[in-house]
Amino acid sequence: MAGLLPSGTTAIPAEASKTAHTKAEEKTDYMNLPCPIPFEELQREALMSLKPETFEGLRFDFTKGLNQKFSLSHSVFMGPTEIPSQSAETIKIPTAHYEFGANFIDPNLMLIGRVLTDGRVNARVKWDLTDNLSVKANAQLTNEPHMSHGMVNFDYKGKDYRSQFQMGNGALFGASYIQSVTPHLSLAGEVFWAGQHRKSGLGYAARYETDKMVAAGQVASTGMVALSYVQKVSEKVSLASDFMYNYMTRDVTASVGYDYILRQCRLRGKIDSNGCTTAYLEERLNMGLNIILSAEIDHSKKDYKFGFGLTVG
Repeated sequence: MAGLLPSGTTAIPAEASKTAHTKAEEKTDYMNLPCPIPFEELQREALMSLKPETFEGLRFDFTKGLNQKFSLSHSVFMGPTEIPSQSAETIKIPTAHYEFGANFIDPNLMLIGRVLTDGRVNARVKWDLTDNLSVKANAQLTNEPHMSHGMVNFDYKGKDYRSQFQMGNGALFGASYIQSVTPHLSLAGEVFWAGQHRKSGLGYAARYETDKMVAAGQVASTGMVALSYVQKVSEKVSLASDFMYNYMTRDVTASVGYDYILRQCRLRGKIDSNGCTTAYLEERLNMGLNIILSAEIDHSKKDYKFGFGLTVG
């Protein structure tokens, strides 16, 4: 065959020709880009791995379903609570409280309420008005003066974009917009105004996602810069890192962590630049029965936290 080709001509392998033809067919259709994730979830993979809900003490949660849509929950927590102190050492006082909750979950409506023995009342609402427009609200009432707050969000989901408008007490207003610019890249922006404190802010964000990794970055006029990266090693293992910098106060924090999902348990852990180490284990013992082990060690502050939890239902 080489003798049949003209001089100076190189034979193109069939596999390479097929690959080039496939890439030519896979041209990006910018009129059919995927819808991005909500703005507040730009770094959700990193947050899930690096910021589990650690606690100190004993926690017991019980949920009883009354029917397919309505359920009741009971929670008991016993453990220390940190109080503000000017000294370097952490001061803790023993506390305990009971929480009663009621949940209504429907495909288009979600209502969640919580009442605690310390006088706090929490409420959350999510209502899908249409396939594209939804309303979310949350509120907390407390016995402490000027500590109660509420927030209402209006979310609109477009074909390849999302927008949000929010209002809160204290004359707080905010808006955000996120747009897919390629199948893997999304760009976003936000603006807010806090009338009570006479402060405003502007922020920009970007997120790049593939099947194997997620990278996100945010910068705001308040001085905060947040970067995160998550590498999906396999279906069960993910490695994560983040970097937080405030160019107003010059505070810098970086952390690395892991997220390991097994058949009956999930293990997460991290270590940050301040020397604080965290580990969080969730294990399913049986259907509807889970145990939780939480640990956080900060040698520099001499602060050690260990927690045990049991979830039923």
